[in-house]
Amino acid sequence: MSRPPSKPRRPRVVVIGGGTGLSVMLRGLKERPIDITAIVTVADDGGSSGILRSELQMPPPGDIRNVLIALADAEPLLAQTLQYRFPAGTGLAGHSLGNLMLAAMCDISGDFATGVRELSRVLAVRGRVLPAASHAIVLKAEMESGDIVEGESKIPLAGGAIKRVFIDPPDVSPLQEAVEALQEADAILVGPGSLYTSILPNLLVPQITQTIMESQAVKVFICNVMTQPGETDNYSVSDHLRAVRDHVGCDLFDYVIVNNGEIPPQVQDRYAEKGARVVHLDLDEVTKKGYKVIADKLVLFRTYLRHDADKLSHHIYQLVESWMLKKG
Repeated sequence: MSRPPSKPRRPRVVVIGGGTGLSVMLRGLKERPIDITAIVTVADDGGSSGILRSELQMPPPGDIRNVLIALADAEPLLAQTLQYRFPAGTGLAGHSLGNLMLAAMCDISGDFATGVRELSRVLAVRGRVLPAASHAIVLKAEMESGDIVEGESKIPLAGGAIKRVFIDPPDVSPLQEAVEALQEADAILVGPGSLYTSILPNLLVPQITQTIMESQAVKVFICNVMTQPGETDNYSVSDHLRAVRDHVGCDLFDYVIVNNGEIPPQVQDRYAEKGARVVHLDLDEVTKKGYKVIADKLVLFRTYLRHDADKLSHHIYQLVESWMLKKG
């Protein structure tokens, strides 16, 4: 009796970053037939995350919380509850409930990564969420002026151009699960997110970048739609890629996914008031460096500009499928 044909293996996709952009993209990706692992920065030191990091000596939970909620099969009210930030109360004001739950899980399990895993199970998360390292990382920036700024939250406020960022300790060990996920990946996605404070802190963990370089997966950079004041003022797409190359020592990506849709002038004006501009797609410069470009209208505007999660995940899924077919 012949066996029924086995189902094709689901593509294994690893996403690296932090911040709102990553969470938006993951909401689209979780609807695709893929296995997702999100590797999330642990360099945050502001707000509720910074307080918990300092007082409880734990990695900052904020970016992890946002990614867990993005990937969770949770009722909208539960997601809203986890994002609830206490407006008042001695010791409570400013904290989000999700951050406090992660702190509790960390304490109960005795380990941050285990706490994240347990909360993932409670929330029925589609995929895995892993901190880039088991311990918090201190992010520092050398400005073009020569000044050194310490702290992820302080870097964009320093008021100058960033020459480079670096982490302390420089030889921090990555979470072994994160390394294994990268080794097994069919696709590795970096971004979107704050270039210097959400993306590069992950890539500066030595073994993570080395593992990406050695991987046979398709490697994709998802570029931000708008520049970020204090970080990427007046940056083009190629400027983002150059910054990554300068920090890791090589051209890391095969593909770049960028927005080429028009953004209404009134929306641009709103962002310009805060010092943000559209990231210019300098296509000739990008392709000259050997990157393949996928460009489409990838933005939605409600209260803020955000990536169109459905369209973005469609392009990513098509790219990963074709890459796997090519590899056989």
